[in-house]
Amino acid sequence: MKVLAVNGSHRKGMNVAKMLYAALEEAGKSGLDTELVEITDFEIKPCLSCNKCLFKPECKIDDDDMGVLYEKLQETDGIILGSPVYFSNVTGRLKNFMDRTRPLHMTQNYLENKVGAGLVHAGLRNGGQELAMEIIQHFLIEHGLLVVKDRRGNQPIISLGAMGTMCDSFDGKRMNFKESVHEDELGMESSRRLGKNIADVIKKLNLQN
Repeated sequence: MKVLAVNGSHRKGMNVAKMLYAALEEAGKSGLDTELVEITDFEIKPCLSCNKCLFKPECKIDDDDMGVLYEKLQETDGIILGSPVYFSNVTGRLKNFMDRTRPLHMTQNYLENKVGAGLVHAGLRNGGQELAMEIIQHFLIEHGLLVVKDRRGNQPIISLGAMGTMCDSFDGKRMNFKESVHEDELGMESSRRLGKNIADVIKKLNLQN
């Protein structure tokens, strides 16, 4: 059993990566294997809209790294997509990756019944996190994944997924920002809960099978 986290940030190892690591650490405590994929480490060319994938689960583009990512996505049991929010949306790099997963969806949902979750981070308190999260979750649902939230027991859901912010306070004249998402206790706790919950669902599904 394994959880794969995909960091759509243009910057490796920064706030989204820290949140993803927190989620993966909790999944690891539950006995699952984990892996973090940094989008910036892979060459992913834009979709050509050639529509080859409408007829067979293949992509016309075969000279970039997407083939490696197809294998990783199909071999894992859970997928967490993470993105910073630059303009009320996922990053361009992550959207490019999402578009290129069409061969895993158009003729058949090859990721169906895996477990998925979203994680986002923005500079402002209301920096477009909710909209970016909706985009990620809609993508996962379209692929047939079971989307997990950050619920714990019967407690109310903190958010639709794990959301973080750099916003710290406002003194009436200017905004003050945290130095790292590690200072965002709610964002980090949501990330940890998300990792535990995705692991719990994966284990339950494996027991049923």
